[in-house]
Amino acid sequence: MARIGAQERRWSVIRAAIAEFALKGCYGTSTEGIDKRVGVTQPYLFRLFPAEKAIFVAALARSMEDTRLAFEGAAKGVEEGEQALQAMANAYARLVSAHPETLQMQMQGYAIVAAAEAQGDDQIGELVRVGWMRLWQTVHLPLGADANETTAFLAHGMLVNTLTAIGLPSDCREAGA
Repeated sequence: MARIGAQERRWSVIRAAIAEFALKGCYGTSTEGIDKRVGVTQPYLFRLFPAEKAIFVAALARSMEDTRLAFEGAAKGVEEGEQALQAMANAYARLVSAHPETLQMQMQGYAIVAAAEAQGDDQIGELVRVGWMRLWQTVHLPLGADANETTAFLAHGMLVNTLTAIGLPSDCREAGA
C-alpha cells in the first residue's frame, strides 16, 4: 500500500474542511468532523495546520480559486463578450451543481468578514477581497474589459448565489436572476 504524503494529506484535509465548513460554518465546525472525514488524528491535523482558523482560510481560498479556475477555463478558446459570458456562467453552474459545497463555503466566508474584522481579525476579509479581485480580473478581459458588463455579470452571480444559499427553488432563482 502506497503511503500518502503530507501535501496530498493536506489537500484531503482542505477538501474535507470545505464540506464541513460549508455545512456548519466557521464557528460551528469542529476539527473532529474534519479529521474523521480524512481519517487522521487531531494531532496530525494540527501538524498540517497550526489552528482551526488556518484550515478555514485554506478551505475558503481553495473554494474561491476553484471558481476562478472554472471561469478561466471556460473563457479559453471562446471569443470575448456574450460568448465568454455564457461559457463562464455555464461553467459556474456546472461547478456548483457538481460541488455545492464550493458555493456554500464561499458564502460562509463572505458572511463572517464583518464579524471577524470587528474583532480585529482582517485575515479572512483580506483573503476574500484578494480572491474577489482575482475573480474580477479573470472575468473582466473575456467580457471585453467592459467594467459595466463585468460588474453586471458578477452582481448577477452573487444574486443567484444568495438565492441558492437561502434555499429558493431553481425557478425562483432563474426569475430573480
